[in-house]
Amino acid sequence: MIRLPLLRDDAPEHFPDPVRALVEPNGLLAFGGDLSPRRLLAAYRQGIFPWFNEGEPILWWSPDPRCVFIVERLRPNRSLRRQLRDRPWTVTIDRAFRAVMEACAAPRPGQHGTWISDAMIDAYAALHAQGHAHSVEVWDEDARLVGGLYGVAVGRLFCGESMFSAESGGSRLALVALGRLLRERGFPLLDAQVSNAHLLGLGAIELPRARFLAQVHTLRDLPDAGPPWRDTPPLTAAELLAAKAAR
Repeated sequence: MIRLPLLRDDAPEHFPDPVRALVEPNGLLAFGGDLSPRRLLAAYRQGIFPWFNEGEPILWWSPDPRCVFIVERLRPNRSLRRQLRDRPWTVTIDRAFRAVMEACAAPRPGQHGTWISDAMIDAYAALHAQGHAHSVEVWDEDARLVGGLYGVAVGRLFCGESMFSAESGGSRLALVALGRLLRERGFPLLDAQVSNAHLLGLGAIELPRARFLAQVHTLRDLPDAGPPWRDTPPLTAAELLAAKAAR
């Protein structure tokens, strides 16, 4: 029988030490609590995130290893340039947060249901209203969302949550745009949580949890001195794809 700590309602900032997370399922740490902004921010500051299906109790995770992107390497590669060089797409920041979450929540082919429930959308929309959660939107010439992603900024660490493509290359362009923005703001690391073949194919790597948590403890208290994310000017796909690839 699996025994997990139950989070207390009167202690929203208290979580068990991530080293106590289960080996199987990998990273499961605790259950219960709520999705209040205070608790969510406390979780991300400790390298913990919620992930559960609708109808289940809230589950909290800190897997080992951790999937991350090195921001300096998040640049367009040759295949993406070829694929999108003639697309008249535009990328914005924080212009349609809820719409991006709803698009991420839509079931993929072969997938039944989604872990991004209405309660999750409401919770992260509240974080967005407070300036902690952000979205990247990719639009076509008809002002239709063709890709995007969202996540939470904690100090100078960005914790990615989910991304989507309505057109091939949409999420990849959103990721490139996020990489450019994070470099400009001095963010060295993008947390991608749990690795899979798709993320690794995009350039993500795996870090031992102890090494990742050491990074979290440093980055979470560094100030994001940039202007409000929403003030980021729109960029065309051509402008983003013109960036040089990392060596």
